[in-house]
Amino acid sequence: MKYTLAIHGGAGTIDPDKMTPAKEVAYRTGLINALRAGEKILAAGGSSLDAVEAAVIELENYPLFNAGRGSVFTHEGKHEMDASIMRGDSLLAGAAAGVRGVQNPITLARAIMEKSEHVMLCRDGAEAFAKSIGLTFQDDDYFFDAFRHDQWQQALKENVVQLDHADDKKFGTVGAVALDVHGNLAAATSTGGMTNKRWGRVGDSPVIGAGTYANNKTCAISCTGHGEYFIRAVVAYDISCLIEYKGLSLQQACDVVVHDKLVKLGGEGGLIAADTSGNICLPFNSSGMYRGWLKNDVPPTVRIYKD
Repeated sequence: MKYTLAIHGGAGTIDPDKMTPAKEVAYRTGLINALRAGEKILAAGGSSLDAVEAAVIELENYPLFNAGRGSVFTHEGKHEMDASIMRGDSLLAGAAAGVRGVQNPITLARAIMEKSEHVMLCRDGAEAFAKSIGLTFQDDDYFFDAFRHDQWQQALKENVVQLDHADDKKFGTVGAVALDVHGNLAAATSTGGMTNKRWGRVGDSPVIGAGTYANNKTCAISCTGHGEYFIRAVVAYDISCLIEYKGLSLQQACDVVVHDKLVKLGGEGGLIAADTSGNICLPFNSSGMYRGWLKNDVPPTVRIYKD
């Protein structure tokens, strides 16, 4: 049985002219490190669930990506993070929304799935649960990034909510999907959300069926984009439904949702997808998406711009 893994670090208007060679190398390094973390598990016969969590943890710990350590600032100057994870064999899922101080929100999402009776916990309750099971917390200094702080200050000045980057509009989310040698799919997604977001805003990343979905009958999906549109379009589940009920291939289903349905709504972004045959799709309707993939017979590959 073959294994596959795909990851993303956000989509949006990613302009090569505004990318320095050093920063591009740094982004590519972060993506490769995440792929290697997941590959190590899959190559040893480990589970897709362990692989997607490991890959996302690497991305959460890498400050260039808007998740975990690299999360953007809220209107109040804090960091509120969302994450979710799902396994395709049992359809069990876990999600956390609006959590503060948790070093790795994806690990909290998995703990909610495995150690509670619930699917989603939010804000104070999610943090209390995280502390009760001994998850690692960090203070505000750990999450501070000068570039993110400048974004926030500019957003405050203009009184706008920004999609991660002020100039190049990158939708900052990270995620992973995998198929393991046992034939099981899994998906995971994590984000810091929007710069200058207010009132406890939550996007699609922790919403099962919108930003994350996995089902061994069909596929595993992790999304990145303007979350409000992905929630309204129920993007992740819609792709699964097109495969299960209309008999579309993974590529066909992704094309319909990303390049037709989302575009008609005005939604910008992309996703990564893997099916039970080991096929991978990484569609996006923006100018770029930080992404990478591998298979047991295909070495790690990373891309940023449209090919």
